[in-house]
Amino acid sequence: MDLLARLERLPLGRPHLRLLLLLGLGWALDAMDVGLIGFTLPALIREFGLSPAQAGLLGSAGLLGMLLGAALGGRLADRLGRKAVVGYSLFLAGAGSLLTALAPGVGWLFLFRFLTGVGLGAELPVAASLMGEMSPRAHRGRMVVLLEAFWALGWLLAALLGYLLVPSWGWRAAFLAGALPALYAAYLRLSLPESPRFLLAQGRVREAEAVVAAWEKAFPGPLPEPVPLPPPKPLPYKALFQPPLRRRTLFIGLAWLALNAGYYGAFIWLPSLLVAQGYGLVRSLEYVLLITLAQVPGYLLAAFLVERLGRRPVLVGFLGLSALFAYLLGQAQGPGQVLLFGALLSFFNLGAWGAVYAYTPELFPTALRGSGAGFAAALGRVGGVLAPYATGLLLPALGPGGVLALHGALLLLAGAFAYGVGVETRGLPLE
Repeated sequence: MDLLARLERLPLGRPHLRLLLLLGLGWALDAMDVGLIGFTLPALIREFGLSPAQAGLLGSAGLLGMLLGAALGGRLADRLGRKAVVGYSLFLAGAGSLLTALAPGVGWLFLFRFLTGVGLGAELPVAASLMGEMSPRAHRGRMVVLLEAFWALGWLLAALLGYLLVPSWGWRAAFLAGALPALYAAYLRLSLPESPRFLLAQGRVREAEAVVAAWEKAFPGPLPEPVPLPPPKPLPYKALFQPPLRRRTLFIGLAWLALNAGYYGAFIWLPSLLVAQGYGLVRSLEYVLLITLAQVPGYLLAAFLVERLGRRPVLVGFLGLSALFAYLLGQAQGPGQVLLFGALLSFFNLGAWGAVYAYTPELFPTALRGSGAGFAAALGRVGGVLAPYATGLLLPALGPGGVLALHGALLLLAGAFAYGVGVETRGLPLE
């Protein structure tokens, strides 16, 4: 019997939820580590006497590592497997965060943030690919968006650590509190299954049979009859840049680039931008903590809509609304408007992230799914690297409002590129 058809017929159940939890735990800790640089940046600026440009460069150091990690991780996932990449990359990220807490000087701080970023960048697109490859077709998009929703939990934890630890205990305590759970989560991931789609693409039929059989045993009742599916076909890496995949690779990569630039340029700097607008450090961290809470319902709405309306319209619509509220946040007058427009920006922007993670792996066949998603994520990290640094350079000239308006324009551009992909994947076989 067709192994992929047997995997596809399984109803949503305990194995899928366990996979979601194990991947999501690491995902949340990744988000916490990325968010911590934003919530500790005011303290780092004060301790090391960083200029705005230097502070922006520090924010970009981890993202530069994520660029390299995404490019390498995606390719390694198609060669060595999804399981190995999501396990070892999280260990690298946790170790980098631990070393960040122990950094003796600003130069070491830059190096350790870069190493942490390599681990984070390798993990994220591969974890999304693994979740999508193991999920039933009718729930595939929703499960990947729910995985991405763990990012909101991690960012919320970063906000809490920044608010509770940084003013009293300093920035080192915050990074230490994030590193130890990440290392434990990496250990838990040793029990993850390998993707049967990857195993079949590598000709490892016996191993794929063992994974599918183990999952089938978790469903004691009668299972639906399997519907035959096309098997994975080997493809060279250059196929990503040839028809029919070239258009998908180009436009989704550009969407990732603009989305990363708009997101990281705004959110890494948000506590510091609020301080620049006259709010105190503690008050700014309180506001960002409340704004972060809006990410969770944003993800939940996106998870519902991607299976109702499709991946592409949700992604484009959420990016357009993100752009609007980024601009309005830059024009906000008083705490009430800051909280309202900041929460709406957070709601729609993180919902867009959920949609893009669900959409991207589905655009590529199994043999190139890790490579395609990794290429798009790596191109996105170019925007993520440049934006925090550029924000630091432009802040004196444009002010907080001008900087946020610029990032709103980048989010609008991301929506235009996502629309240009021109393909809807909802309900289609992965091959």
